[in-house]
Parts: sequence; C-alpha cells; structure tokens
Amino acid sequence: MILPVGNAQNKINFSADKSSKELEYSHDTLLKNNLSTRTKIQADKLTNAITVYPAKGFKGSKNANFYEFLTMGTVPYLIGSGTLMAVFNAANKYYSPFQKTMAGKYGNKLALGVLFYGIMKNFSKSFISKPIKLLTGIDTEMPYAKVIYELPDDINDTDITSIEHHKVFESVEFPRWDLLYGDEAKGEKRNFRYDKIANKLGMGENLKDSDQEVKPRIKEIVVKSSLAKNISSYFWAACGVALAVQEPWEKYFKVMTFKFWKGKEFMKSLKSFGSSFTESVEAFWKGEGKGLKKHAGKILFGAAVLSSVLGVINTMSSSKTPSKIDSADVIKKSDRYVVD
Repeated sequence: MILPVGNAQNKINFSADKSSKELEYSHDTLLKNNLSTRTKIQADKLTNAITVYPAKGFKGSKNANFYEFLTMGTVPYLIGSGTLMAVFNAANKYYSPFQKTMAGKYGNKLALGVLFYGIMKNFSKSFISKPIKLLTGIDTEMPYAKVIYELPDDINDTDITSIEHHKVFESVEFPRWDLLYGDEAKGEKRNFRYDKIANKLGMGENLKDSDQEVKPRIKEIVVKSSLAKNISSYFWAACGVALAVQEPWEKYFKVMTFKFWKGKEFMKSLKSFGSSFTESVEAFWKGEGKGLKKHAGKILFGAAVLSSVLGVINTMSSSKTPSKIDSADVIKKSDRYVVD
C-alpha cells in the first residue's frame, strides 16, 4: 500500500512564542458538515473579508494569498446586491404618491428576488451532494480547517498563524486524501472511510488497499457532481427569482417590518410572510394567461428538478468498473519474463 508522504494529523506548531493565544486547531482538521459548521465558516469568512484581509492588502502584507482574495469577493457581491435592492426605494421621496407606490412594489420584489436567488443557488447544491453521499458515502462538500503558518511582519510579531476553511475535494488534482485516513491512535482503522466508500460503490469488502482502489472513482464522482451542481443551481436560482415576483407578496410588503422589538407588528409580519409565500408558490405553479405563459412556472420548476435528477444519474454512472481479471489470467508461470 502506498502511504502519503506527510500526515496532516501530526501536531506540529511553529508558533514563534509559546505564550501566544492558543490555536483553535493545532493541525489541519476535518470538520462535520452540518448547519452549525457551515454557518460558523460563512460568518468567519465574512468577518475576515471585511476586516482582516483588506487590512493585510492595504499594508502590502507578504502573507496575503489567493484564498483571501477570493474570500473578499463576497463583499462587492453583498454591496452590489444591497445597491440593487435600494435602487428603487432610495429615490421614493422624489416621486408622486402613485409613483412611490409602484416603485416601492417593484423595489421590494427586486430585493426579495436577490435574496431568493442567493438562497436557492446555494441551497440547491445539496440536491446533488446529499443523494451522492447517501449512495456512495462520498461527501463532496466535506469541509476542513487549514492551519497556515505565516511569516512575521515585524520582529515583535508572535501571532503568526491563521485558519482557512477549505473543502477536501476543492482541488480535483490534489484532494486532501491524507485527511480521510483514520487516526490509529484513537483506535480508528486506517482505511475505514475508504472501506465504507468501496462497499457502497460495490467494489467489495475487506479490500487490501481500498484507498488506492476507490481514489480514481472518487475523483470522477467529484468532477461530475461539480458540473451537476453548477448547472442545476442556476435553474433553482431562476425558480427563486420567479417566486419573488409573484403578486401575493404585495400583501406582505404592506405589513412588512423587521422591528422585532415591536412584538405584535413583527409577529403579524411573520404570519403574513408565511401566507404570502404559500400563495406565491401556488401562483407560480398555476401561472396566468394562456399557452406557454400559463405553464412557464411548471416548465421552469420541471427543468430544475430534471437537472438535479439527471445530474445525480450522470454522477453515478461510470465506466470505471472493477476488473474481473485475476493476475493468474495474465501471467503464465510457465513462461519466462525479462524486466528492463
């Protein structure tokens, strides 16, 4: 069995000062892929994108990297979305009463459309990843915390570590295979994760080198599922936008409030949101008018569902099936062989 060159579970700390603050993680660590972890990761990324990473850029820090550049990309997205949402409502005071009502209605729907677009685009990826994990045991969205040891910016700098959040399979060429091996010190079997995947994929049980057997198949699944998620997410995002422009939302906009300290008004707003959402789903499905226009919602929703279903089917299909040929069928012991 071919072993990885380095094991990320070795607890090595290159901190310049032992008295510096204790790290949340002492080595690259797999994280549970649940709502709590995902929320924490997104909050951490957003906070750093607004505070830490821009500060490093302004200072010209030698520790600034591509991960930080990509993470900061969420900031202009949020600012642009906020500007788009405010473009109608910000100028309301200059309009006549009728124009103000119309502008407010479209502005609120536009804001809701931006919100639903982002929610559906990200949430819909689970329509691919969850079935794939159930069928194969492969979590294509598995997160991990990466410990970065930075260069000191000055002689008194002792806090030279930072944490980045990545996904095990974000690089198809170089997945973090080492993180999937079990910790034998904790009583875990070294290949227990690979054994489970091999079993789910029908490649057999108790394989001698299950990690080497399943790695090519895992790569294929990661590539196919990534394509499926990219395609289907835009169909689901379009469904979110279409849902946001339905007429029943206008009832909610009349009582909408985010002032949670005003109990009765806020509860009325929440109740109205729920009823408006239900009515909007019905309106989206039933449609208006005649012909294609009436069935546009059904067609869009059907395309979104179909893209997810076909994406899962394509991901599960593979030409990489286990070989049924034994070495005895290839090598004849009676013949002589020369190795150059």
